[in-house]
Amino acid sequence: MLTIRDILQIKAIEGIKLVAGTAGIDHQISIVNIIENPDVFDWLASNELLLSTGYIFKDSEELQNRVIHELAANNCAGLCIKMKRYFDRIPQNMIDLANKYGLPLLELPFEYTLSKVIAIINEKTNADYDALNRRSLDLHNALFKIPLEGGGIEQISAELADIVHNPILILDRDWNLLCYTDHPDNKTPLHEFLSLQKNRPIFPSEFTEAIPTYVSEIKKSIQRDYDHKHQTFKCRIMPISVSSHVYGYIVIFQTVRKLTEVDNLALEHGSTILALDRMKAKELEEVKLKIRHDFFDDLLSGSITSTETLHSQSDLHGLNINYTYYCMVVHIEPTMLDNYKDIVYRKYELEHMVKKCVNLIHGLSSKAKGELTCYYRSQQIIILVGKNEHKPPVTVHETKAFANELVELLTREMKKTQFLIGIGSQYKTFSSLHRSFFEAQEAMRLMQRFKDIRIISHFEDYAVYHFLDSNIKPAEMEEFFHNTLGVIHHHDQTFNTSFISTLEYYFMHNQNVTEAAKAMFIHRNTFIYRIDKIKELLNSNLKNADELFQIQLALTLYRLLNKG
Repeated sequence: MLTIRDILQIKAIEGIKLVAGTAGIDHQISIVNIIENPDVFDWLASNELLLSTGYIFKDSEELQNRVIHELAANNCAGLCIKMKRYFDRIPQNMIDLANKYGLPLLELPFEYTLSKVIAIINEKTNADYDALNRRSLDLHNALFKIPLEGGGIEQISAELADIVHNPILILDRDWNLLCYTDHPDNKTPLHEFLSLQKNRPIFPSEFTEAIPTYVSEIKKSIQRDYDHKHQTFKCRIMPISVSSHVYGYIVIFQTVRKLTEVDNLALEHGSTILALDRMKAKELEEVKLKIRHDFFDDLLSGSITSTETLHSQSDLHGLNINYTYYCMVVHIEPTMLDNYKDIVYRKYELEHMVKKCVNLIHGLSSKAKGELTCYYRSQQIIILVGKNEHKPPVTVHETKAFANELVELLTREMKKTQFLIGIGSQYKTFSSLHRSFFEAQEAMRLMQRFKDIRIISHFEDYAVYHFLDSNIKPAEMEEFFHNTLGVIHHHDQTFNTSFISTLEYYFMHNQNVTEAAKAMFIHRNTFIYRIDKIKELLNSNLKNADELFQIQLALTLYRLLNKG
């Protein structure tokens, strides 16, 4: 493979001069690249020779030092700076650092263009590429053989760790640990500075949030420092992705040695093999989920009539037919996905969000006052909470308290996402569970219909509205409202008054004028004046029990008819 020493002997670029980092003169060169943007620091690879005019760091000594530090940390071959454009000579601080790190620092005469230098060096390295391609094929075959023979990510992780001679972590797309392989030569074992609990996050959020969102599009590992108790660990992070879908990450801690070009090739092949493994695992999971979803769909629609089927299927899916259950439906509205035009990608991201919510809900199951089971359908999560039939039933207050804790957790963890929760009643027989599901959906429907500010509702909150909406025709509702409160509604529409809402607050506060006025943020005398005008319009003293009932019923119909 071509080295820095060989570069100095190429007559086609005569005049190139090594000014610092002599200790690295035999560094091998695998590829030549141009560095004119500080963002490239994330994507530096070992054995890379970087060419530059110096434009990006000409005015900053701090950036000059960082360039040398980053190239040395990434095991790059060296840095070649074109003279007379922005520098008459290379700054002494860069020379000193290059000597310290053993990073070759070269001067390129002004008459050579960077593109011409790249062409000359690439011509010399073509023979080396053939050998590298053969090695790349060997790596691919070795890794691809593992899944063909029935091996999983644990074996792939072990093979990768052996190839790159460093510890390996394989994480899912939420940075939860799937598996890891430490290396016998690692003097700082992973368990000493990482929490290695499966299906749990490994890194703090401030570390993972700093990873570029477009990393999957680059498909190249990036360099990062992981700090722990005054120790800094160099690591490289490689996305496991297909197209724009990220399935996870490979993280390599360079605690044994720096990565070579062959190591980077191994990571690229490993990423591809792991992506295929994750896709296969996802397909198997989807088959299992479909079977599970079909059962729950039949159960909650009341379609299962066979007692034997109900017994066997319930046991299989973790339900106890002797328990009393209630149903809770969580509707998810992810505003963060509104800008995605790709329907397939939007569906993929939505499914991922919903699964994450399901995991969060399971983590809060101890607060449910019963055994919790849940599954998802599109933008909804259906939660079933069962309790031993000999124990007291769960109260409406308890179900709402649990729902409140759920909303707090989901809102905190899922940014730019809105939630609505509908809750059904608890029924004594398992075969009546579909009624609780219907009630939960109905509570949510009416909550959305009335555009309530609340985001949690029990069916009992809307039981009267549901009864009226289900049993009385709209025309009959309209006629009753018109006969009872039509004159009040007409007055509001004509004179822009608020007599209907005044009546609502009046009954909401049990006809207590002081409390109702306070709730409406108006003076007590103003409220009394309005009530007197209402009495005058209705030709009533608002004391007759039958009249009061009719008015309250008409106010309920007012909301159902959306006359507000």
